[in-house]
Order: sequence, then structure tokens, then C-alpha cells
Amino acid sequence: MAVKANPEKTEEHIDIASAVNDLLSKMTLEEKIGQMNQYSSTWDITGPMPEGVDEQERYQKITEGKVGSMLNVVGVDATRKAQRLAIEHSRLGIPLIFGYDVIHGYKTMFPIPLAESCSWDLELIEKSARIAATESAASGVHWTFAPMMDIGRDARWGRVIEGGGEDTHLGTKIAVARVKGFQGNDLSRKDTIAATAKHFAGYGFIVGGRDYNTTELNTNTLYNHVLPPFKASVEAGVATVMNSFNDIDGIPVTGNTHLQRRILKEDWGFEGFIITDWNTIGEMKKHQYAKDLREASKRAILAGADMDMESQGFEFFLKEIVESGEVDESFVDEAVRRILTLKFKLGLFDDPYKYCDEHLEKTKVFCKEHRDASKEAALKSIVLLKNEKNQLPLSKEAKSIAVIGSLADDKDTPIGTWRAQAIPFSAVSLLEGIQNKVSDDVEVRFSKGYTLSTGIPEFTQTLDLSNADDRSGFDDAIELAAASDMVILALGEECFQSGEGRSQTEIGLKGSQLDLLKEINKVNKNVIVVLINGRPIAEPWLYENMSTILECWQLGSESGNAIADVLFGDFNPSGKLAISIPRNVGQVPIYYNRNNTGRPINDDIDPLYVFWSHYIDSEKTPQYSFGHGLSYTTFEYSNLELSSQTMKMDERIFVSVEVKNIGNMKGTETVQFYINDLYSSTIRPIKELKGFTKIELEPGKSNRVVFEITWETLAFYGPDRTLAAEPGEFEIMIGGNSEELLTQKIELI
Repeated sequence: MAVKANPEKTEEHIDIASAVNDLLSKMTLEEKIGQMNQYSSTWDITGPMPEGVDEQERYQKITEGKVGSMLNVVGVDATRKAQRLAIEHSRLGIPLIFGYDVIHGYKTMFPIPLAESCSWDLELIEKSARIAATESAASGVHWTFAPMMDIGRDARWGRVIEGGGEDTHLGTKIAVARVKGFQGNDLSRKDTIAATAKHFAGYGFIVGGRDYNTTELNTNTLYNHVLPPFKASVEAGVATVMNSFNDIDGIPVTGNTHLQRRILKEDWGFEGFIITDWNTIGEMKKHQYAKDLREASKRAILAGADMDMESQGFEFFLKEIVESGEVDESFVDEAVRRILTLKFKLGLFDDPYKYCDEHLEKTKVFCKEHRDASKEAALKSIVLLKNEKNQLPLSKEAKSIAVIGSLADDKDTPIGTWRAQAIPFSAVSLLEGIQNKVSDDVEVRFSKGYTLSTGIPEFTQTLDLSNADDRSGFDDAIELAAASDMVILALGEECFQSGEGRSQTEIGLKGSQLDLLKEINKVNKNVIVVLINGRPIAEPWLYENMSTILECWQLGSESGNAIADVLFGDFNPSGKLAISIPRNVGQVPIYYNRNNTGRPINDDIDPLYVFWSHYIDSEKTPQYSFGHGLSYTTFEYSNLELSSQTMKMDERIFVSVEVKNIGNMKGTETVQFYINDLYSSTIRPIKELKGFTKIELEPGKSNRVVFEITWETLAFYGPDRTLAAEPGEFEIMIGGNSEELLTQKIELI
């Protein structure tokens, strides 16, 4: 996967390199190692703090020049105080870099990344990252540990909420958009922050969907599905890369030389630095890959890790390891050179307090402009899964609306997990959004109906769902439903049921939610189900028996207002699933771009014949496939045309399709372009997304959408791990989702 490793050096680049080398020449070995050490502050702990930590001792080490970075120090006042320790008290005055998990907003919260990915709107995604960077930078933060670009095919994995979904092409585009949003075009600007490509690599393929587990991952999948978002992010100039908790081929990633030094730093020419994830150096002992922290630290630096997050292995052992001759000091110099370069690019040597601006912190954080942008993102992230009876959009003239479900009145769950500095209970609830939308003449009444958890947990705790089977609210909810013109029923997950460390073996509706749904459906057939969740929910009865379902995810600060706009037709939903929704957990992992087998899925086979790839107790297809999403209007695809049915390697051809709005409302459609390599040197997926574009059409209007096809469109990484296209036949497919596609064939000669 080689890329150009020697881009043309600018004069500024040369000046920074010269300044870094000059500073490096003045540093002692201990000071160099200090730059490779990152501490967390107990201001906001996001992982288990090592035993016996003395916060005052850590401050002392900053003054001794033995700390290069801190995480979880936020706010202008706190970051200025910490920075002053380094600038005014250490020998060389090298500034600290402050990192923080800014995942989907800083204080203004945007939809969780999986939800926002369903917008397929790259400009919007870049904009939301830009706003998150603006608020973070205004609060003293220089660096975010985002975006997560792990491909996620397993809804059991709690961290599926943090990524761009199951598809590599879409995930790659989203990853680059987020990197650009965080970093802008100039890292020295006061409203940009350094981004982190994480988790490098394969974290999304952990066995059983269980967080921090081992990984089963072949080379074909690694090169064709896992690595492309990271490679594209490197090409886009991502500042840092975070390695992952898992192993690849039996080697923990933190100690994996091939992955970090060979692929990332040598083949791709990555010029930033690698930060470990929390204590992944120390965890190599738990992997039984290193006998102790000293050996783990040696393996980590040799493999390419540049900065140690919280294991303290470099701090305790690296000087001894270098002085004993086990590791050449040049490895330390390389790591420090990378770290100092980023600090220069951020402008911290010019003004170490440049991010400490009280005025910006007061005016640019959680402002109305940013909340308006959050609502826009929420609107475009909503996916209309089903509208069988055309119950949506609702009339604002309804006499009575029952809003049911504890999630409907929940002002905290929409914020989502990994919420940075969000204000608890600050989101607009679904109930509030509906009340804001309708006139005073419409009676809106609420009933809780069910209970989920007993409260918000600390980071290291799990939700207490012991009361989730409580049915004490059933009677009131059922009575209200029976007496109302329509019912809006909120179902799903609270925010801390998904996220890091929150994998689940069952991904259906928890507690008594499904039972309540069934009872309400008996007394009122005008039920709109609103799903508020962080991962796909596998609940076949819901999908098969309810006529109207909105997938709303956890949408951030303006959640309720956005959902209400969609419910009442002020916004026509345009979201498309970035991840398939399984029928049941037994299908997981399930994804559209699967490989064929020698006995493939075949709907025409005799149902009494069992010797083919299927389940005997369930459909083999997902409940809803990748790319699915309805609108309040209807789009018709026709006249798929190719400029040529043959193509040479050095040529390009074009495929086009006519898309017409045959409904009665203006709408936005995401036109999706897929290919299928019909025979090749390795097994290829039955279809792969290769392009998409969003178009807006008035009723009765049409547009011809064109996609370009080059050899790169048809290429893949083969057994020799190089990108190439092979002569042969390809199916070219275009449609509004990954299942309903118009198809033509071309031949590459």
C-alpha cells in the first residue's frame, strides 16, 4: 500500500525541521523520554488510573521536563495553569500538548458518529468536526483522539457507535472529512486541533464483538477493508495515529513492527506520531507477549510507538534500555522529533498560551450558531426505516397525541456516550420537541410506560438495569394510548448502554419495552415508533408488525427539535443506513459486502434442500440492509447507461442513471454506485460501494447522475499486497440502497 513518502518540502516545513533538530540537540536523554510520556489528570478520568498515583508528583515531573502531553485537562484556566508549569519551570520550557476525547462535539453535541454517518453528507460531517474543533480550541484543547475509523460490522460491539459503519468506501470518505474538519488547512490557527486516526488497526474485528478482545483477521480483509481509511487519512495529513488494544496475527498492535513501522511509517510515509491507547504498553504483559513492563516498553519503541499513554513504561525503563544498548538512542530521537514537530505546527512554541482565550471560551462554546448546526446534522442523520401506511408526515392539526416511553422525556440520552464537556440533561427531549412543534390546540400528553436504568453511571461502571422489567407504568400508558388520536412511542437504549466497554450478547430492546409496544398496538393502530439508540437494535417483532418506524439514534443537543421536524414534515428524511440492522443476534456480524461461498445464498433453491449457505431457523438477510432509507417522496431509477462496455487499463468510462422524483414532495436522494468483480485472483465481495452522490429533486423532476470508472475503481489488494485491477468482467450497479440496483456489465481488457 505504498504512497508517496517524500512530498515536496515547503520552506516552513524545512524551518520547523531545523528548529526541531536544534532543540533536540540541547535535550538530555531524560528530557527526550519525557516528551514521549503522557499523563492523565484526574480532572476527568477516562480510564483506570494506575494505583498509587500522586497528582502533585505528576505536576513536579512537568516542571522537570519529564512530561510531553496531558489528557483530560480542559478549560482555559486549567490548561493555562498546567502549561505554565512546563513553560516557566522546566529547563527548556517545551510546551505541553493537551489531548481530549472530542468524539462528536465538545459542549455542543452532534449526533453520535454512527448516526451522523447515516447522513452520507461529507460537507456536513466536516462542518460538525470543524465546530467541535472550534469549541475545543476555545477551551484550551490542542488535540482530539478522533476520528475512530474502525470498520464496524458487529452490533454487539459497543464502540460501533463511534465509527462510520460497515463499509470501507463510505468509512474512508467520512474519516477524511472528519480529519479535515478538526485540522482545517493550517494547524497553527486558533480554531483548529490535531486529529487522531484510531484505532490502528483491526479493533472493529474483535472476536464475539467483545471489547478489548483478540482479533481474527486475514490479510485480505486487513488490506481491503481495514486499512484504507487510515491510509487515506495519512494522505490527508492526519497529525497522529492511535494504536489499538487488539492483536494482529498474534502480536499486540503496540508491539507490531510490521503494522506500525513498515506499513504506516515506511510504506505510507506517515510524518506524525503514534500515540498508544490507554496503557496498551502495559497490557502486553497481560497478552502474555512481554514478561514485564520493561520488556513491553522495549518492544513498543522498536515497533514504532512514539508516545506512551499512561503505562509509564517509557518513563520508568526507557533510559535504562537505551543506556544498556538494547535500543539505539536514534529510536528515541525519531519519536521526539515527530512529537516536537506537531507542537511547532500547532504554534505552541510561538505562543504556548494561544489556546487560553477566555473571550473565545465564553462566546464560541455552546453558542446558538453551533446548536443550529447540531440540529442540521441531526435532521440529516435520521433514517426512515418504514412508512407502510404513509402515516408520516403527521398533521399538526391532530387533536390528541400520546407521547410514551421514558426515552421520550429523557434529556440526557440524546447527548450520547463519549460526551466530552456536554452539560448533563441539556438536550432537547423528544417530548419537548413535539410540544415546541404543535399549537396549543393540540393536546400532547406523556406517559413514561417503562423503566430502563436507575441513573447515569460513572465511566467505569455499567448501567443498573435491574428495574428494567418494571411494568408499573403500563396501565397509565395503555389507557393514554387508547384515548389518543395517535401514539409516538420512543424505544431503544439509554446512552450508556453502548460505547466503550459496553458490548452486549443481546442487542434487542431491554426490559419490558417490547411487551409495552405489543399492548399499545392492541389499543391503537396509529403508532409511530421512534428508535433512540447507539447501535442497531435486533427486534424482529417490532420491524415486522409496526407500520411506521424512524431510526433516530442519539442525535445530540437538538435531538427533540430535529425529530419533531421530521415527524411533522418540516424536513423530509434523507438518511441512509451506514450499517445493516440484523434480524437477530445470531446473524451478527452481518454486512452487505460479504464474499460468496461455494454454495452461495440462492432464493430460487428448493426449500427442502438443506446443503447450501443459510440458516434453518431464520432468514439469512438482514432486517434492513446497508444504504436503506426511505423518504416522504418516491425516487424512480431508470435508463442505466455505459459510455462503453469495454475499458482498457489506461482509459476511463462513465456510467449514468436517470433518477426521477415521482412523489409529491421535494426530497433528497443518495444515489449509490456499486461494483462486483465477477472473477479474480482472490475472492471479492458480491458488491462494493464505489461512489455516491446526493441530489435534491422537486416533484416530477429528474436528474441524470454520472459516475466515473477508472482502473482504481476496479482495483483491490491481491495476494502480493499491492493495489491492482485485473482484466475481466464486472457488474456495475446503481440504486438507492445496496439491494435494489440496476445492473450492467463491463469488461476490463
